[in-house]
Amino acid sequence: MTPTIAAISTPPGVGGIAVVRLSGPEAVAIAARHCRVADTPQQALFSTFRDGEEVIDEVVVTLFRAPHSYTGEDTVEISCHGSTYVQEAILNALVASGARLAEPGEFTRRAFLNGKLDLSQAEAVADLIDSTNAAQHRLAVSQLRGGYAQKLKELRTQLVELTSLLELELDFSQEDVEFVSRERLTRLVEEISLGVNALRKSFRMGNALKRGIPVAIVGRPNAGKSSLLNALLHDDRAIVSPVPGTTRDTIEETFVIDGTLFRIIDTAGLRESADEVERLGIERSRKAAEEADIILYVHDATQPFLHAIEDLAQLQDRISSFKEKHLFIVNNKMDLHPVNPTASYRTFPISAKNGTGLESLTESLAKAINRDRGQAPDVLLTNVRHLEALGYVDQALMHVARDLVDGLPADLVAIDLRDALHHLGTITGEVVTDEILGTIFSRFCIGK
Repeated sequence: MTPTIAAISTPPGVGGIAVVRLSGPEAVAIAARHCRVADTPQQALFSTFRDGEEVIDEVVVTLFRAPHSYTGEDTVEISCHGSTYVQEAILNALVASGARLAEPGEFTRRAFLNGKLDLSQAEAVADLIDSTNAAQHRLAVSQLRGGYAQKLKELRTQLVELTSLLELELDFSQEDVEFVSRERLTRLVEEISLGVNALRKSFRMGNALKRGIPVAIVGRPNAGKSSLLNALLHDDRAIVSPVPGTTRDTIEETFVIDGTLFRIIDTAGLRESADEVERLGIERSRKAAEEADIILYVHDATQPFLHAIEDLAQLQDRISSFKEKHLFIVNNKMDLHPVNPTASYRTFPISAKNGTGLESLTESLAKAINRDRGQAPDVLLTNVRHLEALGYVDQALMHVARDLVDGLPADLVAIDLRDALHHLGTITGEVVTDEILGTIFSRFCIGK
């Protein structure tokens, strides 16, 4: 028999209330040994929780009957006062009565195994719990509600139909019947490949929204890069000094603008240096700019703008995707030099020292990302495991396309199609191993 599991489902510590959850075939019987449980499903009942003769707490007990529960099993949720002693006393009493302590993510794992969620939706539960801003929350809710799962289902249906056509030919191999032309099959493969690659391409935006939009602050020494970082964070995070080369390594922090998380990286000043440590820092600056979606080039407004033109030209030469990035030229120290000398360039005149112009800069950052998001597909890929699996699907489809061009028999083409189906199934859960499940659900908290 499947064991009945129990765990505290609210965060550790003291609070107004806490929830202890039971799930499994004996959930109702175990809970009933300690408190009253309603006869009607989805009903909450005020009761007293006892451990033997000892009164532990006054609680509210909610019953969910299978399959109409989160896990798909009989589930009892006990809402108690948020004392750590009370929580542990209730949990210990339930375990003593026959429940087993739940493992991390075991409630959601059971929801998946009982068909309440597919694997991609189960992973979205963890993302929803971890979300700290509006953009992350929207992504997780979209995946949990099945938008992403529906897209995967459509791809799988197309693959299954294609595989079925070929396997039908195998059933009539002796009659040498071709149910569909190889040209038609090739077009179908190309159509599926387009859908797979659209998802893969969406990963850059999806992952950036999930982890934070990467923003690299670059510029020459003493232009005010660290001052800009501190001003955006409203904190003295980076050391500010008039001595050139103070910042020798990247400093990374996050902040939220208009509900979107930005991951901002302060870098070493761009210049030629004989100092080995500083040269390593400058190389990291260029790498940060290469990996960023947004580049904030900070120019010292008291210096000739020719310096900025030279630096940007060098960055463009070194970064192949430079033109695909959002570039913001930040003209700093306008409190010292209030004239903007760059009429032919769009710049953001600011003073990191007194905060002038920062609001316009941050609004423009948010607008740039919102424009990108508006042009992005409705469904965004955010999971590295899924990206890897879709890469294998794409490779298998490339083999199928090559097989069709080479005129290989249907049985050999079907092998590569089944390979594509296998890798797609590892995302949704049609193909699953204990190792995959263990890896996924180990990142969940206990009680979820």
